[in-house]
Amino acid sequence: MNIQAEKIELAKLLLNTNNPRIIQSIKQIFRKEKSNDFLDDLNSDQIAEIKKASLEIKEGKITDYETFMSKHR
Repeated sequence: MNIQAEKIELAKLLLNTNNPRIIQSIKQIFRKEKSNDFLDDLNSDQIAEIKKASLEIKEGKITDYETFMSKHR
């Protein structure tokens, strides 16, 4: 079954239920799924730092763990 057919089937099931526990469970699933993106909880400075670090990694500007730690021991 394709994704659109699955969504239609789920919508039909949801529309036909009067069980508040099922409806509440579905709401919780969507809330949990939405809250799993930790970037939503970061401020713009933090997001900018993550993007900068990601770019540095792509450019090969990295230091392995042992080299980093040897300088700080």
